[in-house]
Order: sequence, then structure tokens, then C-alpha cells
Amino acid sequence: MVSQTIEVCNTCKLNSLKEAISIAKAGDTIVVKKGTYKEFNIIVDKPLTIKGENYPVIDGGDQGEILRVVSDNVTIDGLFIINVGTSYTSDHAAIRVVRSENFLIQNVVLEKLFFGIYIEKSSNGKIYHNKIIGDAQDEYNSGNGIQLWYSKNVIVEQNIVQKVRDGIYLEFSDNILINENISTNNLRYGLHFMFSNDDLYTNNTFENNGAGVAVMFSKRIKMIHNTFKKNWGTAAFGLLLKEINDAEIKDNVFEENTVAINIEGSNRVHYSNNNFISNGYAIKVLGACYTNVFEKNNFLYNSFDISYNSKINDNVFQHNYWSSYTGYDLDKDGVGDVPYRPVKLFSYIVNQTPETIILMRSLFIDIIDFSEKVSPVFTPDNLLDMSPQIERY
Repeated sequence: MVSQTIEVCNTCKLNSLKEAISIAKAGDTIVVKKGTYKEFNIIVDKPLTIKGENYPVIDGGDQGEILRVVSDNVTIDGLFIINVGTSYTSDHAAIRVVRSENFLIQNVVLEKLFFGIYIEKSSNGKIYHNKIIGDAQDEYNSGNGIQLWYSKNVIVEQNIVQKVRDGIYLEFSDNILINENISTNNLRYGLHFMFSNDDLYTNNTFENNGAGVAVMFSKRIKMIHNTFKKNWGTAAFGLLLKEINDAEIKDNVFEENTVAINIEGSNRVHYSNNNFISNGYAIKVLGACYTNVFEKNNFLYNSFDISYNSKINDNVFQHNYWSSYTGYDLDKDGVGDVPYRPVKLFSYIVNQTPETIILMRSLFIDIIDFSEKVSPVFTPDNLLDMSPQIERY
């Protein structure tokens, strides 16, 4: 059957997207011309390409969900969608994809939304080059920018997400590639995912969010070449790892976060070639973290490089550069002759009594840190970098 192109415009015979979908055949292309179309609850129930020309506006009038895809092989391209209805019982989305395969959502602008793009029990799709700008004020009445739930093999690439609850949120979603997205100024997390395995995150920027990225209860995650920046606040961090196993975190930049990486109950994670720059804490380790390796990282001008709440250490720190290392290199092999002890007694005291932070950089604190370095009592005595680098990587 020959596919055809159907045009929608305000002065055409067909002046609504719903109408065009109802008469279209599988495989057809619907071209929506520039203009404003007040429609919601639009169901795409057959394989179609819906393409906007000069960004036509689909205005949902705050009535509820706007576009729902329930067919395989659907492309949505070049629409400007606004005014999704807020609901306390339903997760209304600008675009929702349900139980579908081979979907493509690209070049779409979403504003005045509740949830932006919501992928539910769908696979083998791509969310590419979209702009999602919310106006979230409170967590309880705002939704997420891009959400994947029980989905597999999806590429989320080159999207800009701002001012929503979580920029990108995944739950029970495996084999997801999240690449070159910019997620900023979101209320809660730039990226948040739980129970999602074998996912790859590369070249993303997470800046000035309530907290940067939260990764929980997941396995075999790779986070490479990302930037975590200016995630400040009493409970803020660049990256939170909780119950994460067999992961790789390398070539990332953590700059000006309250806590760059907050680690809890995470094992066999390899941290390498990361830059930790001017954070409050570079790495904060809370109990039950075993057989992790930290190597070839640069720790630059952080208030605390490593914080531990336990005397037991089963993790390896080696070949890192520490800007606060004061040792020497007499044999000029590029490796400090004296091991470096990155956990300061003062960080232990601040963990116990946060108010003592006002004493930071006082002479008294320098003295107690020095005494702990000479004879560890409160910090792990075997937590040493035996080969601290003299020059940064």
C-alpha cells in the first residue's frame, strides 16, 4: 500500500490532528502546518509520522494528557506542546508512549507541563533533541521531564531539561543510553534512577539542581565524561550512590558541589580519572562499602577529600593526585615518597557534630588533624594512598 501525506492547517479541510489520525492509514505522514491547535487526549493508534512545520502549537488547555502513542513505529517530530493539566491522581504527560516499539520523539518543545515525555513498558526507541522547560514550584505538584518506566533499549540524547521535579527519571529500565543531555535547575534531581541495570550515561551536564544525580539499587552502571556542577544545599550532592554494585565511574568532573559523591552500601565500583574540584566533600563514604577502587583521580581544593563514618576500610586508594599532599619526591619518579592519608580527623568530628564546621581552617583543627595523621585513632588506619602523584593528571 502506498503511504500518503496528510496536511493539517487552520484553513485546511482537516484542521485538527485528531481528525487527521482518524482518517490516516498505517505508514502515512501527517504534516501539521504552523498555527495553534487546541486539542488534548490525542491517541496515536497506528504507525504514523507526525511532523510539525515551523513548530505548530498543540495547546492542551490544562485539560489533561495531550498525546498518547499506543502503536509501534510512530515518529513525533517538530511539535510545540503546551498546557498539560496537573493532576494529583494521574501522571498527565505532554507525550506518553505505552507498550510500543520503535518510537522516535525528536525536535519537540514542551512547556507548561506536568510530566513531559513518559515512556511506559516500551522499548527500542529514541528521545532525541527535545527541549523541556517546566515551571515547577513544589515537588508534590510537579512531574518529571523525561520518565522511563519498565522500558528497555531506549536512547535519550541531546535533550535540554529544566525546571521540573526530576530532569530524567528511570525505574525498572535496562540498557538505556543517556548521552549529551543538559539537565539544570530542577527541583530535585538532574537524573534519578532506581532498579535499572546495564545503563550507560555519557557526556551529560547536571548543574544547579536540588541534587545532581541519584542512583539507587542498580547494577553494572557506567557513568563516563559527565559534569556534575554547582549542586549546592544542605542535602545536595553531585552523585548519590545507594546499593550500587559493579559500576564504573570515570572521566567525570565534579565541581562546586556540597558533596561530590555520597556513597552508601555500594560495592565493586571503579572510580578513575575523575576531577574533584572545589567541593565541600569530594567523597563521603557511609557504611558497608567494600572492594571499591579509587585510582588516577585529581582531588583539587576540596574542603574534605574523603570522609568516612567507620574505622573499617576495605577500599583501595592508589595513584591519585591530592592538592593538599605535602610530601616529597626525592627520587623524582613522580610518586610521593610518603603515603598520603586523605581522611582528616576533623571530617570525622564534623560528621558527629556538624556545628563544628565553623572551626574549619583554625590552628586548633590543624593540630588535631596532624596528631591523627601521626597516630590514627578515629579514622581507618589502613586508608592510605601509598602512591600519591606529585603532578595532577
